[in-house]
Formats: sequence, C-alpha cells, structure tokens
Amino acid sequence: MPGLSGRVLVVDDNKVIRQLIRVNLELEGFEVVTAADGAECLEIVHQVRPDVITLDVVMPRLDGLHTASRLRADARTCHVPVAIISACTQYEVDSGRAAGVDAFLAKPFEPAALVKLVRRLMTPGAAAAAPGDAEPVVGPTG
Repeated sequence: MPGLSGRVLVVDDNKVIRQLIRVNLELEGFEVVTAADGAECLEIVHQVRPDVITLDVVMPRLDGLHTASRLRADARTCHVPVAIISACTQYEVDSGRAAGVDAFLAKPFEPAALVKLVRRLMTPGAAAAAPGDAEPVVGPTG
C-alpha cells in the first residue's frame, strides 16, 4: 500500500473512540489494528508487531497502566513506543511515566494532534530522545 507509514495497535474499550482513532490514522496512511482492552492487547501484540501502541487507561480486565507495565516487562515489546490516550489526570501521567509510557494525549483531542503524536513516536529513537515530551500533548478542554 503506497504511503504506508507503519502499524499502530489502538487499545480502547470504547468502540466509537477506537473507530475515531482508526479512521484518523488510516487517512494518514497508517495500518491500524484494534483491541478492546489490555488483556486483548497482550493476546495479539506478538502477532500484530505494532510500531506504536496507544492505550486508554480505564478499561475492563486489564487497564492501560498495567498493560503498559506488562509491555515494558516483556523483552519482545519493551522497545515499542506506548502512548496513553485518556483524560491524562496527574495520577495517570505520573503512573504512566512510572510504567514507561512514552507520551500522553488528553481526551478530547484534535485528530491532527493524534497524527502528530503517532508520527513522532514512529521516528526511530524519538521516544527515548525526548523524555520531556512525556506530557499531555493536548489538555482537556473546560
């Protein structure tokens, strides 16, 4: 597929949010695979071999923070950039950093901010080279 930019595993229990993220990334040339929660993510991540993983925090079975920790603890996935796409409360940001999350995007988000974040994480070494970027890209409105 011409213009294919990489594979993203999108993990969110909200089907509408999963589809919103999928459509916006596919329009930019990314291949997108989705999972409904952290447990499903861990079940498929080795077959999917994503270049970037996006995680919601609040999900059934296994939440995003525990999923991120498990991904970091696995030698096969410890190098894959992980972004939290959630409310990005201070607790989520602090806990996400402790779990090894590379970046955060607060809901609600602008599609352009999502694409920019994923593109940045796709760049080899970008996640490790920019530790100060482990901040919400877009803060909650209101």
